[in-house]
Amino acid sequence: MIDRGILCVVLLTLLGTQESNAATVLTGARIIDGTGKAPLENGAIAFGGDRITAIGPANQVQIPEGAQVVNAQGKTIIPGLISAHSHLGLCEGAAGPKPEHYNRNNVRHQLEQYERYGVLSVMALGCNKDVLYSWREEQRRGELDGADIFTADRGFGVSHGAPPFPLMEDQIYRPSTAEEARAEVTESASRHPDIIKLWVDDLFGTAPKMSPEVSDAIIVRAHAIIDEAHRRSYKVAAHMFYLSDAKALISNGIDVLAHSVRDQLVDIELIGMMKAGGVAYIPTLELDESNYIFAEHPPWMEEPFFTQAVDPALLQRWRSPLYTKEMQANPNTPRNRAAAATGQRNLKTLFDAGVKIAFGTDSGALPTRIPGFAEPWELQLMVRSGLSPMDALVCATKTSSEVIGATDRGTLEIGKLADFVVLDGNPLDDIRNTTRIEMIYHDGKRVR
Repeated sequence: MIDRGILCVVLLTLLGTQESNAATVLTGARIIDGTGKAPLENGAIAFGGDRITAIGPANQVQIPEGAQVVNAQGKTIIPGLISAHSHLGLCEGAAGPKPEHYNRNNVRHQLEQYERYGVLSVMALGCNKDVLYSWREEQRRGELDGADIFTADRGFGVSHGAPPFPLMEDQIYRPSTAEEARAEVTESASRHPDIIKLWVDDLFGTAPKMSPEVSDAIIVRAHAIIDEAHRRSYKVAAHMFYLSDAKALISNGIDVLAHSVRDQLVDIELIGMMKAGGVAYIPTLELDESNYIFAEHPPWMEEPFFTQAVDPALLQRWRSPLYTKEMQANPNTPRNRAAAATGQRNLKTLFDAGVKIAFGTDSGALPTRIPGFAEPWELQLMVRSGLSPMDALVCATKTSSEVIGATDRGTLEIGKLADFVVLDGNPLDDIRNTTRIEMIYHDGKRVR
C-alpha cells in the first residue's frame, strides 16, 4: 500500500515541475535581441522551462495551449546584462574589502541585488575563496538565488602590490617565481574556474607592479601564468592601467584587458596587436568616475534607482560637506578625472577600430562600485563615450557572453536561456531607460 504522505509529495513535485515548465508568452513588445539587429516591433517571445522556444512577430508566434500570456504592449525587452568584470564578497554595506566579508549571506545579498537590477550573470574576476565553487554548485541546483556565478578563482598578483586589499592567502596567489606561478595555475585549474586573472598595476606609483624592465618582476611570471593557463585551455584576463603594460601583456598572449588604458591615448600599434590577437577589452569606465562623482552630488543620487542600491550609511557620508572637502583635497581626484576622460576617448577609438569590446564595471571591489547600479551607469558612460545605445547593449550582452564563455545566454534566440529584462521605455531612444525596469525573467522565472 502506498503511503499517502509520499503520494502527496510525489504529486506536488510533479505539479511543481509541470508549472515551472509551463509555457509563457510575452507579446506586443519591442524586442532588442542583443545581436545588433534592428529591434523587432510588436514582437513576442515564448519560453518553457528555462529556454526560449519561439521569438518573432506577435502575429506569427503560436501561443501553446495553456500558456500564460503576458501583455507587454509598449514595453521593450532586452537580454539580461552580463558583467564580465565584477567582484563578490569583498565589501559589505559601507565597509571596504575585508576577508570576513566573504560569507554566504553577503554574497547571496549581492547576487540578488545584481539580479534585481537586471544583471543576470556576473564574472567574479578574482579575490575569490574556494567556497565560491560550492555556492556555484548550489546555484546550479536551484538552491541559491541571484545572478549566475562565474569565477576567475583567486587570481595572481605581486607581493605587496595590486590588489591592495587585506586579503587572506586563500583569496590571492602572489607567486615569487615562474615555477610557483605555473604550479598555482595548475592548482587553480583543478577547481575548474571560468577564466584566470592577474593584476599589473602600480596604483598611481604606490605599489610594485609587473615591469618588463625588471627580470624577476611579475611580467616574467605573467608569461608563465598565461602560458600555463593556455596549456589548460583557459583564457586569461589582466588588470592594467598603462599603455606599455597593455602591450607587454598582449605580447605575452593575454586574452582580455579587464580595464581601460588610461595613462595616455591608445595608438595604432596597440590596435593592431589587439586585433591580431583577438584580445577583448572591458573598459570599466564607471570605476574611475566612481572615485570622485559622489562628492559632486549629481541629481541621480536622489533617485530611487540609486538610493535603493546603496548602503544608507554610505549615502549619508557621501551627502556630507566633509566628504566633498575630502575629495577635493585628495591628490588622486584630478588623476581619476583624467583617467576617466582618457578611458572614454580610448573606448571610442578601439570600438571604431573593430576591437572586441565587452562589458564590466569592477562593481563590488570597493563600496563606491555598487552592484547592480553600476551596470546601467556603465551603459550610460559608454554612450557618452560615443557608442550608440545599440552598440553598448551588444557589448553588455552578446560580447560579454562570448568573453566569459557563456554562449547559452546574451542574445534572445531560440534554444538560449530565457534571461531578459522588460523595460518601460526604449533604451535606443535614451540609454537611461535601462533603469526603468518593469519585469525580469531569469532562467524562465519571473524574479521581479
